[in-house]
Amino acid sequence: MTEQEASRMRRARFESLAHVVVEPLHRYLLRRTGVDLVEDVLSETMLVLWRRIDDVPGLGTGSMSGSGPGPDPDDVLPWCYGVARGCLANARRADGRRLRLVERLGRAQERAPADAADHGELHAALDALAEQDREVVRLWAWEGLAPRQIAEATGMTPNAVSIRLHRAKRKLAAQLGRKDAEHAGHKSDEGRSSQ
Repeated sequence: MTEQEASRMRRARFESLAHVVVEPLHRYLLRRTGVDLVEDVLSETMLVLWRRIDDVPGLGTGSMSGSGPGPDPDDVLPWCYGVARGCLANARRADGRRLRLVERLGRAQERAPADAADHGELHAALDALAEQDREVVRLWAWEGLAPRQIAEATGMTPNAVSIRLHRAKRKLAAQLGRKDAEHAGHKSDEGRSSQ
C-alpha cells in the first residue's frame, strides 16, 4: 500500500467516524457546558479522534470507501464520549487557570502601595521623545541592555544606538529639569559604543 493510499484510507475512516459521532458529541457537550465552549471542545475532540483514529474501538482498520454504512455508533460512541469528556476537563482547567490569573492580577493591582512614586512626569518626558528614541531608552533603562545589545534588538548599529541614547538622555534631562544627564540611571561609560 502506498503512502497516498494509506492517507486516503485514514481520511475515509475519519470521515466515516465523524459522520457517526459529531452530532451525538455535540449534544453530549451541550448538556455539560455553555454554548460558548461547545464548539471549541468539539473541535479539540475531533482533532484527538483524528490523531488516534487507529485506537478507536469498533472502527476497525479495514478499507472504508465512505459508501458503506460506517461504524456502529454503539461500538465507537462510548470511547468518543470519553475523549470528549477529557477535552472538556482540559478546557475547564484552562479556563480556571485563566480566571485565577485574572484574579491574582487584580489583587496585585489593589495591593499596589498608595505611596508609590508618581512617574507621570517621567512618562510625559518619554512620550515627548521620538518612537525609536523611546525604545532605545526603555531597552537601556528598563531592560538593562548595553548599546550593542540594543543594536541587536532594534536592528540599528551600536554607534547609532549610542548616539540616540546620548541625545535622548540629554532631552530627558532637560525636560525633567536635571543639570547632569550622567547621573540619570547608569554609569557614564554605558552610553558609549565601545560596549
